[in-house]
Order: sequence, then structure tokens, then C-alpha cells
Amino acid sequence: MSALEQGGPGLLAVLIIITSLCQFSIAAKLSLFRRVFTPTVAGTVLMLIPITIGPLIMSKIAEVPAGASAAAAPVSAGVTLAVIVAMALRCVGAWRLWAPVIGIAAGSLIGGLVFGIYDTTRILEAAWIGLPSVAWPGLDLSFGPTFWALMPAFVFVTLIGALDTIGDAIAIQQVSWRRPRAIDFRSIQGALNADGLGNLLSGLAGTVPNTTYATSISVAELTGVTARWVGACVGVIFVVLAFLPKAVAVVMAIPNPVVAAYFMVVMSILFVMGMRILFQDGLDYRKGFVVGLAFWLVVAFQLDWIFPEYFQGALSELFGNAMTVGGLSVIFLMLFVDATSARRGRIRVALDTAAAPPIDTFLSDFAGGLGWSGEMSTRLRAVGEETLLTLIRRDQDGGTERYLLLIARADHDAVELEFIAATDETNLEDQVALLGDHAAGVPAEEELSLRLLRYYASSVRHQQYHDTDVITVRVEPRVPS
Repeated sequence: MSALEQGGPGLLAVLIIITSLCQFSIAAKLSLFRRVFTPTVAGTVLMLIPITIGPLIMSKIAEVPAGASAAAAPVSAGVTLAVIVAMALRCVGAWRLWAPVIGIAAGSLIGGLVFGIYDTTRILEAAWIGLPSVAWPGLDLSFGPTFWALMPAFVFVTLIGALDTIGDAIAIQQVSWRRPRAIDFRSIQGALNADGLGNLLSGLAGTVPNTTYATSISVAELTGVTARWVGACVGVIFVVLAFLPKAVAVVMAIPNPVVAAYFMVVMSILFVMGMRILFQDGLDYRKGFVVGLAFWLVVAFQLDWIFPEYFQGALSELFGNAMTVGGLSVIFLMLFVDATSARRGRIRVALDTAAAPPIDTFLSDFAGGLGWSGEMSTRLRAVGEETLLTLIRRDQDGGTERYLLLIARADHDAVELEFIAATDETNLEDQVALLGDHAAGVPAEEELSLRLLRYYASSVRHQQYHDTDVITVRVEPRVPS
């Protein structure tokens, strides 16, 4: 709004184009932000979306045309909610797929036939076929003081939007896979690039920016439909609807209480999806504290519980948004935890067998610096050896020389090792998880290394990016049985 008021549509278009370039940059170097854009942050942001739009949804649930019956809103919303919930919980197969549509249709039918709140006039007045209105405002390339004053805010909003996109991408992966798998960060990079491309086209066309919408994740979870071709068909339908005003009017005429009831179901599923991401990432006491504090800060600022008299004007717009407060809170708290962590060491070696002795010496010295000896030191060195051997086998077909960066970080009585290199398409975390199924397709010698790695390590995480791979192995003391 500030860009429109101070510089007009031309300035807004240029700022949108600039933010799209920021999104491309974040996607290209996402591995560098792995300590910022973590699953913990993404899951928390996903949980905050229902809090952000919750007040808007609840304000719509009682909106009916003037003169309508007092029972119109609660009855139509109640019917919608009851039908969707009943079908989602008890139906299977094709009936479950149609739960949202049937629920909305039932609520609209009751609202229209019984209470007359379905806007049929809008449908009758709409044309069958029409062209969208086109008006290009141009691009304001003057780059004056207004541009430089507004650009930091737009970049900041882009970062928050990137968090939202990352959370959506992680959630849709969990919904789509039939069995649990490691998060594919290459798909997340693709989602960020898609967001950037959409904003770039929006800026060039002089229209408002776009983003991924988390509601589709809830619909996918509710219906169980996650096929790519379905998404492609939905995209084609949206394009066709742009030229069918009467079809759009049928959707726009749905009563607000019905829409609000539908979104209550969608947002509840989305909240649980965020929780699922948090638990999958591992919710220790530090992460739990960060998430809990951020959650209550969001609620407090959203409801103006924290000194509202000090947050007026621009500050009110900033801290009144749950996504902004929650995203910043989690990012800063997680960065604080990372920055104040115990001593760390690093070593960079060529990714070949000659790296084994230097890595063993490095880990032995690191364990000695922590006062470790005996079993813990042996386990740490064994983890380094088995991970290196696994990476070397995966890189045997590589024609160019590759390097491995090993970062060791102490975490109280545990050690976290990060192996950073460029490897093949296989996810090591998935391979370790599949060992119980005899890791089909894995060579015997590599399966042995994976089994030894699983034995010595407490956890193995593999984050795959287009430019690099990050394998995080955690070694904790064993609790005596």
C-alpha cells in the first residue's frame, strides 16, 4: 500500500521485480542459509498461518446480507462444517475426495434455499464469456528516494515469504510421499524459484505479487490427492476460468459463513502439518522453548496484548502480523543458539581415500579437546570413517576432483558432524532408514558402511541441494541399559 500511495503502480511493479531477484538468489544459495531456513523455522511459520488469518476467518463467519435471518450464518456454517468433518472422518475412496466440494455445496444450498443468502443476482448479471481487463501501468525506473526507502521493507517481506514457501514445500512433500522420506531441499529450491518467477511475471505485468498458498496442502491432506497431473489440471482450469465470468461468479456468490467454515477445516489441518514438521525434525528442549516462546509472542502481538501504545503506525503494521513476528522470533532465537554453541572445528580435504588419515586425526584431536576417550572417541572416529567411505563410493563415477568440508560442533555431551560435499542423487538418510528393508539396490559393501554408520551414530540427516549436499551426523553418549 505504501508503494502504491507514494510511488504509484509503476514503482510497485519495479519493487516486485527486485524482490523476485532476491527469491532467485535465496533459492540458488539455499545451502548457505541452512542454519536460518531450518525445518524448525518452517514448521513454526506454517503453524502461525492459521493464527494470522484466524481473526479474518472468524469475522467472516457471521457476515450475511442485511435483512437475513439471524440463524442464516450459524446454520449454513454448521452444515458446511458438519458435512466436511463427517465425510473426512468416516468416508473413504472417492467420497473422501469430494468432501470439501460437497460440504461447500451443502452449506450454499441451505443458505440459498432456506435463508436466501446465496447471491444469485451476481451470477445472472455475469457474462458467459469475457476477457480480463488489461491495464499496464509501466515501470518506474527513476530509482528515486522513495524506491530506496521502500526497498528494504520489500526485501524483508520477501524473506518472510521465503519462510512461508519453504514451510509449504516441506509440508506438501510429507503429504505426497506414501512412506516417510528425508526432506528434498532441491524441491524447495524449485518452489522458491517458482515463486520468484511468478513475482517476476507479476512485476512485468504490473499486477500484485503471488506466492504459494498453504491451503492447497490442507486440501491434499484432506482428499489424499497429490498427483502432479492433478495440479497441472487445476492450473489449466484457473486459466480457463479467467475467461468465464459466470463460472467465477458461481464461486464468488458462496456465502461468507460457508467459506469461513471451510477454511476452519483447512487451517486446522495446516496447523497440525506444522506440528508434524517440528516433530519430524526432532523437538529437543531448546527447539521446544524457541517454538513455544515464538508462538506466544505471536498471539500477544496479534491481539495487542504487549504495550500496544508503543507500537503505532509502521510498527503496528510490522508487529501486528503474526507471520512477521513469529518468523523473526524463531530465526533470531535459532541463530542465537547456533552462535553461542560450544567450540567447533573444521577441516577441508579432497574427497578420496587419502582424506581418511587427516579426518581421523582431526576427530581424534577434537574428541581429546572435549575430554573424550575410549568408546566415545572411537565412535566419533568410526562415524567419520564410514561417512567418508560412503561418500567416496557415491563419487566414484565423478570425473572432476571434489572436496569435502567437515565441521565438528560440540553440543553439551554430544557432537554434531557436518559433511559438506557434492554427491550423487541418492539420499543417505533414506538409505539408512531403508536398512530394515535390506536397502534394495545398495551394493553389499556400501550397505555394510551404512549399517556401521547407523550403529555408531545417534542420528543421520541428509540435506540435498542443487549445488551441494550436507550430511549431519550426531553422536550422543549411550544410555546404559
